[in-house]
Amino acid sequence: MARKRRVWFPGAKYHITSRGIRKNALFHDDADRKHYLTLLAKTKERYPFILHSYCLMTNHIHLLLETIDTRTGLIMKHLHSNYAKYFNKRNDFTGYVFERRYGAEWIDSASYELDVSKYIHLNPLKAGIVTKLEDYPWSSYRAYMLKEENPLISTDQILSYFPKPQHKEYEKYLNAGFSDPEFDEHGKYIKKELERKQFTDWNEKTVYKMML
Repeated sequence: MARKRRVWFPGAKYHITSRGIRKNALFHDDADRKHYLTLLAKTKERYPFILHSYCLMTNHIHLLLETIDTRTGLIMKHLHSNYAKYFNKRNDFTGYVFERRYGAEWIDSASYELDVSKYIHLNPLKAGIVTKLEDYPWSSYRAYMLKEENPLISTDQILSYFPKPQHKEYEKYLNAGFSDPEFDEHGKYIKKELERKQFTDWNEKTVYKMML
């Protein structure tokens, strides 16, 4: 049966997820994580895209990625085929490294985009790996909160939805968490009505910008 063709157009944004085969680890140590980010940077040079958020967990990854002129399929094939070669060679493994096809949920609204960014950054906290998000070095959180230099990441779009001081307002948004489950166990978005409860406490200007 043919696979369903994904929605794509220049400027489309996606929540991309991918897991290790049989939920096995994708990263055994920091050297693996560093190599993945190096390959991500090289892929970005070859097939330009905008990366708004990311998080590397032990057995899966999350990317909030905006395409420019290249489909996600080509981007992810280049990234993950090269990482799989590295991973198998380093560990003397053979066969698949990633579980089936990567997931790519099309982000069709500003509120969805914000939810995805929040979900990605909260992953290490939710998993109990850290008690403070700034202690986790393998996500884009520090680029947002600590203004840590990270050439992979563009923070402007996400922060533009918040009033000044934008970093502090985004931090409040993250700290609020989710009042109801928004994502399933695979990171897939659970669709809700456009005006969800977590936005009701924000000022009118911010809410208006989110809904555009």
